[in-house]
Amino acid sequence: MTLSPKEASARTREICAIAPIVPVLVVQNADKARALAEALVAGGLPALEVTLRTPAALEAIAAMAAVPGGHVGAGTLITPEDARAAKAAGATFGVSPGATDALLAACEAEGLPLLPGAATASEAMRLLARGYDMMKFFPAEASGGAPALKAIGAPLPQISFCPTGGISPDNAPSYLSLPNVLCAGGSWVAPQDMVARSDWDGIEALAQKAARLGAPS
Repeated sequence: MTLSPKEASARTREICAIAPIVPVLVVQNADKARALAEALVAGGLPALEVTLRTPAALEAIAAMAAVPGGHVGAGTLITPEDARAAKAAGATFGVSPGATDALLAACEAEGLPLLPGAATASEAMRLLARGYDMMKFFPAEASGGAPALKAIGAPLPQISFCPTGGISPDNAPSYLSLPNVLCAGGSWVAPQDMVARSDWDGIEALAQKAARLGAPS
């Protein structure tokens, strides 16, 4: 089933609105993937991004896709081949650091909703012209942080973002308070040392705290 850019963007918007934080996961061991996903979903973070940066990533996506209540996406999509492999593994959405016509077309053809990356007003406008109004702001902190994203939002209020890159529990609230931010991507909710020792209770506790970041104070 193919998706139009507007349909794809509407779907990623729905996913981004589920929880304030999308865990950005670099999975080294696929055998731990399901338990990791279960802990994060139980903690209130059901939208998960597994980056295609390790040999275990696609197998991890397949394992996480079976977790009830989860929405597993593939991150670091660069090529059309990445998009096809992610969809075949069971990803329900994709995330890219930037955007090319070839990648956008492949995701649309595969019916894989994409959260495309943009770091400047020109990049955001180009995606908007194609039909995308839900984007990833990356690399967030290196691109000026929350003040830059606030400034971009002034002339482009119709675009919403998921900032990723340098997001932490300390600075996440400054992003989440912006009207053009639906959620933020962060890796701190699944530290590699906690995953290595299978500390699922600890990861669930981190997820619970992250899930409360977007709540009114």
